[in-house]
Amino acid sequence: MSNFTESPIKRRKSRQIMVGNVPVGGDAPISVQSMTNTLTTDVAATVAQIKSLEAVGADIVRVSVPTMDAAEAFKEIKKQVDVPLVTDIHFDYRIALKVAEYGADCLRINPGNIGKEDRIRQVVEAARDNNIPIRIGVNGGSLEKDIQEKYTEPTPEALLESAMRHVDILDRMNFHDFKVSVKASDVFLAVGAYRLLAKQIDNPLHLGITEAGGFRAGAVKSAIGLGMLLNEGIGDTLRVSLAANPVEEIKVGFDILKSLKIRSRGINFIACPSCSRQEFDVISTVNALEERLEDILTPMDVSIIGCIVNGPGEATVSDLGLTGSSKKSGFYLDGIRQKERLDNNDLIDTLETRIRAKAKLMSEENKIAVKHVEE
Repeated sequence: MSNFTESPIKRRKSRQIMVGNVPVGGDAPISVQSMTNTLTTDVAATVAQIKSLEAVGADIVRVSVPTMDAAEAFKEIKKQVDVPLVTDIHFDYRIALKVAEYGADCLRINPGNIGKEDRIRQVVEAARDNNIPIRIGVNGGSLEKDIQEKYTEPTPEALLESAMRHVDILDRMNFHDFKVSVKASDVFLAVGAYRLLAKQIDNPLHLGITEAGGFRAGAVKSAIGLGMLLNEGIGDTLRVSLAANPVEEIKVGFDILKSLKIRSRGINFIACPSCSRQEFDVISTVNALEERLEDILTPMDVSIIGCIVNGPGEATVSDLGLTGSSKKSGFYLDGIRQKERLDNNDLIDTLETRIRAKAKLMSEENKIAVKHVEE
């Protein structure tokens, strides 16, 4: 019954690479990733955070590896998690060689920052030998000195020039399994740079508004910037960068994709902002259900409306709907009004039970449908 329909957005054609078992680019779903903020040398804490990210749907997780001690810790971390891991490395080519040996699923480096060409070549050959892709990551806050002097300030053209400088190095070495990002904290700067880059190369693009800020402001900036690009078909994987729990980055990332009908995962709550017409506390009900039902991955629409003005209309296009009424509210299943009415004093517990039951049924039906297609 879910009203999630195929997005009208036509995606930019890009070559596909594999980050572990996750395809990036081509016709693959846009993947959502985050980055750990624990000390990598604290293996237990880092593993715990990766597992928490995996639990809310992270497709890929990035881990900073600034030292050889961190590289040794990465070796142990890799053994304990299932999600593909990208290793973030700057300057020291020896760290890149070590994590390639230890099973990194992608190397986040800037070839031009690694040093002399023989060192770059060693890293590229290690990536080639181990079937590991590379991510070139250009940031508006760390452009090369000569580019800073040329443009005097970060511009889309400056980010593009920096990116193409690194791309050219990999092209010369006949290495093509890479993705590129041109992040900036300014929305228009990042969007402009990605638009230029999308016309220059056919490699997958990793989207992000870097250093976007705290949870609220960062989520808004990311939604606007990434939304502009995704709506134009630009982007193959993304990270929402927040000064907050990394778990929130994954949630916001999926919410952005869901709002553009690009990728559906979990419950889409349709809820009114509430007014004096509401017959129950809509806000506390929705907040409680969102928190309780984070573990549900099945795509489904649940409408929770406080009165009968918009309630019936939303409920008829939802998998499960509630329309506020005095003492007992109207309940809809697959868009059909049920004879049963739900007591307003026990809505949260009752709705949680009904939503879980519906999600389980939908999941089982989907498995049967997939099986029939495969047969």
